[in-house]
Amino acid sequence: MWPCITIFRPLLLKLRSRYAFSKDTQLTLVSPSKLIFRPSASCTGVGKKWTRPTGYDTGLKTYNSLTKQKEPLVLAKEGIATWYSCGPTVYDHAHLGHACSYVRFDIIQRVLSRVFGINVIHVMVITDIDDKIIRRALEVLPPAVYLRVTENIPQIVAFIEGIIRNEHAYATKQGDVYFDIGSIGDRYGKLMGARDAVGEPGDTEKRDSRDFALWKASKPQEPSWESPWGKGRPGWHIECSTIASSVFGSQLDIHSGGVDLAFPHHENEIAQCEAYHQCGQWGNYFLHSGHLHLKGSAEKMSKSLNNYISIKDFLESYSANEFRMFCLLTKYRSAIDYSDASLNEAQSSLATITAFTHDAQAYMRGQLQCQAVQEGALWERLAETKANVVRALADDFDTPRVVNAIMSLVYHGNRHLQPVTKPDRSPRSPAVFGAFLTYIREVFDVLGVDLLDRKEAHSVDSSGTLENVVEQLARFRSDVRAFALSVEDTPPGEPAHASPRQRSEKLPLLKACDTLRKDLASMGVHIRDRGPNSTWEISQKRPAGQDKK
Repeated sequence: MWPCITIFRPLLLKLRSRYAFSKDTQLTLVSPSKLIFRPSASCTGVGKKWTRPTGYDTGLKTYNSLTKQKEPLVLAKEGIATWYSCGPTVYDHAHLGHACSYVRFDIIQRVLSRVFGINVIHVMVITDIDDKIIRRALEVLPPAVYLRVTENIPQIVAFIEGIIRNEHAYATKQGDVYFDIGSIGDRYGKLMGARDAVGEPGDTEKRDSRDFALWKASKPQEPSWESPWGKGRPGWHIECSTIASSVFGSQLDIHSGGVDLAFPHHENEIAQCEAYHQCGQWGNYFLHSGHLHLKGSAEKMSKSLNNYISIKDFLESYSANEFRMFCLLTKYRSAIDYSDASLNEAQSSLATITAFTHDAQAYMRGQLQCQAVQEGALWERLAETKANVVRALADDFDTPRVVNAIMSLVYHGNRHLQPVTKPDRSPRSPAVFGAFLTYIREVFDVLGVDLLDRKEAHSVDSSGTLENVVEQLARFRSDVRAFALSVEDTPPGEPAHASPRQRSEKLPLLKACDTLRKDLASMGVHIRDRGPNSTWEISQKRPAGQDKK
């Protein structure tokens, strides 16, 4: 039998600071000078180095903040992604900075689910937040479950006790509990590296200025709960660690949040979870969204800086579809400038798609006459676009490339839809344009953009009465216009033309038709004259400043 194990305590303490031991870790003494570290199968990661997970390779690549580069997305279970996100703390009206992060990660989750067949189990913690306006107005899918901090205080206390038990935290005489960063050695700083921290005033009992609070002793007029250390409240970081662990245990596929949360919040989450679970890699992928800035401002949109736009105010001038397109035009991890020009780009893209949709439908109905369509080339273009879209989404969810691919498809479709006054009676190709429209709608439906505007149409008139009225009005106008453009019968062999008198008598009718078209356009009903025929559409665009009813 080897001499008393206590002679190796300095070495064991050094190892504990380098490695995280799970309950199943085996430490074998081969000789007094040699130890063998055998981690359990579920324990991955050594030091700060990221370890590629074992499991199901999705074939996707995503930028991992832990490695600062794109990595293959490997999930613990095939077809399942466990995902935790920190919900924003909003005390009154949510602003566009919150919405931007919500929408960007909503897009990624939709892509994983709808394109790559991955069931995303999303959990979010909320602290005094009412995010209904974000979910309802901006069509963000809700997580599998919301968990409130105030409903999980006993679990938080137990989690802190576990970290103390594992000798990675300590209580003070004042009733505070701090995480002991020195106890994990150089493993702290996986996301952002080692950083100096300045202690809060009065924190004289901290062992290290970098140590952060797990539990704070109560102060007058603050909410507080009972604990083994006296009345107090949880620290900011421990809330997320506890709630994520209560659902997903010691292993998490994806953690997301705004880039401003990377340090110290996410950094400290990692330290807490790995100290509690005694594992070397708790979260495998950290995804961070870029800030939303007001044009010309270096600061992120924030209520504390008074440089924010509330979602409610935004929706008085723009639609949810326009905001989502605005988000799609930049990569999710890039900073994004909010300006009239950037919103106009989003509006223009949607308007181009809408115009193509109505032209293609008019062609399919036989209302738009064009030259012969190069059908084979269009089918090839569609197949190429489908492949490009999947490649772009598999490459770190590159939505700008997706939008560009769709806009290119629209451009090539429009090239074949140039109207002619005299059709050459060549074969028509309506099916390929039907395929274009179906695919474009499907892509944007996956991304959360409703090109059919079903919600708006339902809110305006669920029975379709408005559409029926517009159809009858447009048809009556077409009949009047056709009459005004017609000429009286002439004897055979003589050219058909209207006399000056006939033209003067019918001119008021044509002017009335033009006036009606212009008046309806101001109300969002757009009529397009195509020779003797006319088509119409109802636009979702609302005048600036008008509340959405």
